[in-house]
Amino acid sequence: MPYPEFDRSRLKMKPLETRQHDMHLEDVWSLDAPIPEFDSLALGTVARRIVEARSRDAAVIVMMGAHVIKQGMSRFIIQLLRQGYVTHFALNGAGAIHDFELAMIGATTESVARYVSEGQFGLWEETGRLNDIAKKAQVAGLGFGEALGKGIVEERFPYRDISLLAAGYEERVPVTVHVALGQDIVHEHPNCDGAALGEASYRDFLIFTQSMTGLEGGVVLSLGTAVMGPEVYLKALSMVRNVAHQEGRRVTNFTTAVFDLLPYSGEDYHTVPPKTDHRYYYRPWKTMLVRTVQDGGESFYIQGDHRQTIPSLWRLLKGAR
Repeated sequence: MPYPEFDRSRLKMKPLETRQHDMHLEDVWSLDAPIPEFDSLALGTVARRIVEARSRDAAVIVMMGAHVIKQGMSRFIIQLLRQGYVTHFALNGAGAIHDFELAMIGATTESVARYVSEGQFGLWEETGRLNDIAKKAQVAGLGFGEALGKGIVEERFPYRDISLLAAGYEERVPVTVHVALGQDIVHEHPNCDGAALGEASYRDFLIFTQSMTGLEGGVVLSLGTAVMGPEVYLKALSMVRNVAHQEGRRVTNFTTAVFDLLPYSGEDYHTVPPKTDHRYYYRPWKTMLVRTVQDGGESFYIQGDHRQTIPSLWRLLKGAR
């Protein structure tokens, strides 16, 4: 006998207009906002590697956690896409949700502490439209990210100008969404179809892996993603190297950079800590900064608030033209 399942039809959904939001349109930084000083030789080197990579038509891939969007950095990352500095963006499920909500209503982010107490966390009607789009993606043979961007653009969401998903769709630059089922608020909803989400997100994984075939001489940036980014990157890189090895090629000469808050920048992050050290289990360190570049690549750790590091990177790239 199969195990019993929760009956989602019993859930009470509420409209987004009744939700208290912790982030609003005015929290999204403008491009002419004062950029906090951030002095980093490593950041300057990363910017040069990006310019060099694009000059040779190599891939520049950015993997992002949702916190980058919640910090108001959308306009800066969209400029990196529109100006041709980045050839692929990869988001986790939460990043796509925040991008979608901002484009739709100009606000996002709810208080977990407040709404989980009353059993309402995540159960908002309009956000569940992501599930409907996943079903459309399954039928149309699209990746989840492209289908979301298409929906935002074609439905003319009022704040689509601050949507990375929409910008990717308009500029024909892949923005993929890498979902872990059960991890995002839309997975609570009665209209969630795990098969549709799985198929659309797995297609995005294959799109991501194809983008990784252009990594030789390129750059991979991890912006605040401690699990999705390094894990998806690791599997895709192994697939790409498998085929390259069969063809007598190498994918080893590239740059990785991890942008995060943890204070590791003064340490030797080019060596994996022992398993007895808790830092061993921080995936960006061992995966992106050491193991995958040990055959000829280079890596950098950029420690700081995203509101300092990302605008500073954009300013350096803007000045390189």
